[in-house]
Amino acid sequence: MSEFLEKNPWNALRQFTNARIALGRAGNSLPTAPLLAFNLSHAQARDAVHHPLDAEALHEQLRALNFSTLDAHSAAPDREHYLRRPDLGRRLSDESRAALGQVQNDSPEVVFVIADGLSAFAAAKQSIPLLQAVCAKLVDWKIGPVVIARQARVALGDEIGELLNSKLVVMLIGERPGLSSPDSLGIYLTYAPKVGCSDAQRNCISNVRPEGLDYPHAAHKLHYLLTHARRLGLTGVGLKDDSDALLESAPATPAVSDNSNP
Repeated sequence: MSEFLEKNPWNALRQFTNARIALGRAGNSLPTAPLLAFNLSHAQARDAVHHPLDAEALHEQLRALNFSTLDAHSAAPDREHYLRRPDLGRRLSDESRAALGQVQNDSPEVVFVIADGLSAFAAAKQSIPLLQAVCAKLVDWKIGPVVIARQARVALGDEIGELLNSKLVVMLIGERPGLSSPDSLGIYLTYAPKVGCSDAQRNCISNVRPEGLDYPHAAHKLHYLLTHARRLGLTGVGLKDDSDALLESAPATPAVSDNSNP
């Protein structure tokens, strides 16, 4: 049977990308191996969307690292409502709103929210290493408790930040999974968060994972944006990410990448 498998002369290009190129041909069809690999990737992407976030495990891991934590849930009661009604994922449930409204704090400069979004895999796998990397740089910052949010969309962070009276909110959220990236994390940064903020008022860093934008480089970008957001009193279209220029002028470090939206 192997004599009927036509080798693709572009096969050498596959070493440069995870994209599905130069897969070969068996007659008029794909060879069995890449077809099975495609089906596996499709199943992993579907699983990423439907897999529940283990909030308790995240709380335990964060507390072991000396982070204080809070719990939150959107107005979407379950995954089915979350997927069919995006608007419910953008606002807190009545219980979470009441609980966060009673939290006593000293008006933190930044609050981090870890949210399942469209990939709980990403939130569970990428958020804590990233949080450790960026908090190591925020030595002079007043950091609020880390909020674990379930059935969450990006805009849920605005209401959380407003209730906790934080200057900035950073949403670490699972991005829409791709066929080669079911565990990609997105970062959304908003100054003066409040209900009704638009996407033009926030900055996004995308594809955070070891195979994409790794933790040190993602932390570098986020620290840069946080520092300038605090200085300028804004985020969004008025805040440009020039962090790569600093890397170019610094001693050589491993290579980078970026960008997307759940």
